[in-house]
Amino acid sequence: MTQPAPHPASLLETLARWDTPTICNALEVVAPERRLTGFTIKPLVCPFPDLPPMVGYARTATIRATSPSSLSPADQRAQRAAYYEYCGTGHGPRISVIQDLDGANIGFGAFWGEVNSSVHKALGCLGVVTDGSIRDIPAWAPGFQALAGSIGPSHAYVHLAGFGEDVCVAGMTVRSDDLIHADRHGAVVIPANVAAKLPDAARLCERREEPILGIARDPGFTVEKLKEALAKAAEIH
Repeated sequence: MTQPAPHPASLLETLARWDTPTICNALEVVAPERRLTGFTIKPLVCPFPDLPPMVGYARTATIRATSPSSLSPADQRAQRAAYYEYCGTGHGPRISVIQDLDGANIGFGAFWGEVNSSVHKALGCLGVVTDGSIRDIPAWAPGFQALAGSIGPSHAYVHLAGFGEDVCVAGMTVRSDDLIHADRHGAVVIPANVAAKLPDAARLCERREEPILGIARDPGFTVEKLKEALAKAAEIH
């Protein structure tokens, strides 16, 4: 029997209206214990900064590129087919989250390019978050978002090391099926038990910023007016 999605599609659509920094602000309200964890902390390249935020369930994998796979060609094909089946099933929409295991040579070979962006888009993924490299930027699948550790020319010996396990990308630990919010700024894991609270928390954050932004953008700005705006913001609940 098919399990129901953890969250209604309408919630994911609503969360996508805000950028990832605002979602991080909202998480500080509803889950203050996560202020220091659960998000990317290292810079990632985003070649498509104008694409909207993406919200989806994680499909995790690990890759290597500095040495060939130990599997036979037939077993490699079977592994790749099983991985694609994993990416194309489960609750959607989905986001691919891939950790590069090449250590000091991270990003040596690109798993992502014209082919994999197109295949993953067809499988129902919205984009990828990886600390590895990507390539083929002009030929990338339209509308498929990418956050990557680097951009490079070659795939070298890139191959899957595994999939479905926990990964850590740019300081963000992700489990398969975690709810991810990502945009040009980075990505964050949304805990399942607070996801439904985030829209109200995001609106609260916006209301608290309004008086401060209002005076900061006012030609009549003074420090005294700023102090008043700060006090007003602190009273908004």
